[in-house]
Amino acid sequence: MSGCCGHDAKFDGVSDDYKRRLWIVIALNATMFVVEMTAGHYAKSQALQADALDFLGDALTYGISLAVIGASIRARTNAALAKGISLFLMGLWVFGSTVYRVFYVGVPEAEIMGIIGALALATNLASVLLLVSYKDGDANVRSVWLCSRNDAIGNVAVMFAALGVWGTASGWPDLLVAAVMASLFLSSAFHIVRQAVAERREVGEHQHV
Repeated sequence: MSGCCGHDAKFDGVSDDYKRRLWIVIALNATMFVVEMTAGHYAKSQALQADALDFLGDALTYGISLAVIGASIRARTNAALAKGISLFLMGLWVFGSTVYRVFYVGVPEAEIMGIIGALALATNLASVLLLVSYKDGDANVRSVWLCSRNDAIGNVAVMFAALGVWGTASGWPDLLVAAVMASLFLSSAFHIVRQAVAERREVGEHQHV
């Protein structure tokens, strides 16, 4: 996107290197969704399933990001808005399902949570390292970075939840972490939507000058 209204240009994703990195990250996220959702179901862990859902959401939204690279500012901000809304809905789902589980708390399998959480963390750290040089782009590129960062934070939280479950023999640490992850989804959704709206308004004002 070209600079306007006194602002510097922001990276819009038009780079073969960025696209290659994005394809790798998409493959990593899709694979981990299957692994973590299966493990989360088996371990009866809400935090693992919430994190798995985040992997799925990331794989889908990264695909959208790839599709709109080089498109108009309207197409790119529309994609960012769609991703922000999907993160918001994901956050509501995780929060709602966590509240629901409060009424029949079971004790998840801490060992499975810890092992899968560590594997997911390694996957997301690889994604973060691949994307860190492109973290300060437009709303579309920025949303990719925020999703990857959220995943890494979520994985660390899942591992703490596993320790909590193991130490207390209770499911409450798992549910607490799932609730924290839901709030992280909602916060990121707000930031993505706000930046996308601001970019669209900025371009609109520039066109009317």
